[in-house]
Amino acid sequence: MATQHPDNASAPWWRQDAFVPTADEIDELLLLFKDLPIDEYMWDWEGKYVDESVGEKLFSRAQEFFTAHPLGESFHLTYRIPAWAGGKLHRMARAFMNILSLADLAKDIGLPRPPVTEMFLPLTTSAEQPIQARKAFADVAEYHRSIFHQSTASEHSILDLISMTPLVEDIDSLFSIERILEPYWSSLPPPEHGRGRRIFLARSDPAMNSGLVPAVLAVKAALSTVSQLAEKFSVDVCPILGTGSLPFRGSVNPSYTETFLAQYAGTRTYSIQSAFRYDYPLDEVKEALAVIHRETPKRKTVEMSGGDRRKLRELADAFEGFWKPTIESLAEVINAVAAHVPARRERLLHIGLFGYSRGVGKVRLPRAIGFTAALYSLGIPPELIATGRGLKVARERGMLDLIEKYYPALREDLKHAGKYLNRENVDLLARRYPAFEEVKDGIGAIEEIFNIELGPEKPRHIIHRNITSTIFHRLHGEGGKEELTDDIVQAGVLRCSLG
Repeated sequence: MATQHPDNASAPWWRQDAFVPTADEIDELLLLFKDLPIDEYMWDWEGKYVDESVGEKLFSRAQEFFTAHPLGESFHLTYRIPAWAGGKLHRMARAFMNILSLADLAKDIGLPRPPVTEMFLPLTTSAEQPIQARKAFADVAEYHRSIFHQSTASEHSILDLISMTPLVEDIDSLFSIERILEPYWSSLPPPEHGRGRRIFLARSDPAMNSGLVPAVLAVKAALSTVSQLAEKFSVDVCPILGTGSLPFRGSVNPSYTETFLAQYAGTRTYSIQSAFRYDYPLDEVKEALAVIHRETPKRKTVEMSGGDRRKLRELADAFEGFWKPTIESLAEVINAVAAHVPARRERLLHIGLFGYSRGVGKVRLPRAIGFTAALYSLGIPPELIATGRGLKVARERGMLDLIEKYYPALREDLKHAGKYLNRENVDLLARRYPAFEEVKDGIGAIEEIFNIELGPEKPRHIIHRNITSTIFHRLHGEGGKEELTDDIVQAGVLRCSLG
C-alpha cells in the first residue's frame, strides 16, 4: 500500500523536485498503479491538504485503465480520515460526503462498484470510536439518500461494502488490542464471503512516543493477539503495518526485505512510503515489491503466550522510562534541527499524540519523520537512545533471550543505525546537554551486550558522519539556513531516507 508519508530525501523518478505538491498526487497514484506492483493507495484526509476531486480526476485521466481494473477490485483507494475527536470533525464530514459522491459518480459512468470502500480511523484507543464513526457515516449516507435518491438501493450497496478499520498508534493499545477489536468486531455484521477483517498497526509513532524496542514488542504482541482473535471470530484477518525505511520507523526498505518479512511475519499489507519508492534505484524497488507480494502471504504469525506478553509489557515500561525523560531533555536541539528539515508534501499540523502537538509537560516535538531526520542529521540515530539502558535492565532480569525471540532483528537494526553514529557530535552535545551523557552510556551498553562496534563502515557512512559534523557547526552559527537544509538533504540521500 503506497502512502503519502513525506520521508523521501531524493526526487521521485517522475519529478525533478523532491517536493510533491497536492496537485501532482493524482498523477503519482496513476503512475504507481501502472508502473509498480502496488495495488492500494492511502489518500490522507487527516494529516495533509487533500485533493477532494480525486475521483473525477482519476476517471477523467484514466477511464480506460479503471474500466479494465476497477477501483475496489483490482486496485484500492483507501481514505485515512481524521481521528474521532468529538469536535473538529469538519474534515471527516467532507471525507464521508466525498465517498458517497464518488459512489454516485461510479454509478453514473457505469462502473461496477463504489470506488472507495474502506476508511482508516487514526488514534483509535477504544471500540467506541470506530463504532461511532461507522454510525456517523451511516447517518450521513441516509441523509444523502433522502436528498439525492428516491430509493435506498444505491446507498445499501455502499453501506454493505464500507469498512471502518481502526488504526492503533500507541503501545498501551497495541499490547491490549483485544479491548478494541473484540467489542468492535462483535458489533459488525459477518463479512461477505472472501472478505476478512483488517486492522492497521502503527510502527513509527509508537517508537517516537515510547522508543524503538517497546514499539516493536507492542506490534509483535498485537500481531499475535489479532491472530488469536481471527480464530475466535472464524474470520480471516489481514493486518496492515505502517512502516518507514529506517530501523526506528520499521526498516521496511528494498535492501532489507527478508529481515522485515521475518520480523513482522503475520502482516499482510505493508505501507510503502515515499523513501522506499524514491530513495532507491527503481529496479530494486520493483524487485522488492514483487518479493513482498510473493512472500507476505506465506509468513505465519509468531504466537506470543500471555505470560510472555506480560513480561514484555513490563520490559517495555522500563525502556520507555528511559526514553521519555531523555527525549524531553533533548527537545530543544531536536526542534532546532527539525526546523530546517525540508517539506516533501503539503501537510497539516497533526493533533493528539506525544510526537505531534501533545508533549510531556511543556515539550513539543515535530512529526515522526522530522524527529527522526533531526536526530540522524546530528549523527545520533534515535534507535541508539535509551535502548542500551533498557537492555541492561533486561539482562539484569534474565530477559535478553525473550527480547531477541520476539525482536530477532534488533541486533541488525542497531548495527544498521550505528553506521550513522557521529561520536564527536555526541561528545560536543554532551557539553551542552547533560542527557547526552546518558546517550553515550547507552551506546556503550549496546556495544558491550551485542559485542559489536557502532560507527561508519563504508565510505558513504564516513561522508555522512562528516556532513553531520558540518550540520552541528552550522546549527551553532557557522553558515546560513539554506546551507543547513542542503546538508540535511545530502545526509538523507546517503542513508536513503530523510527521516
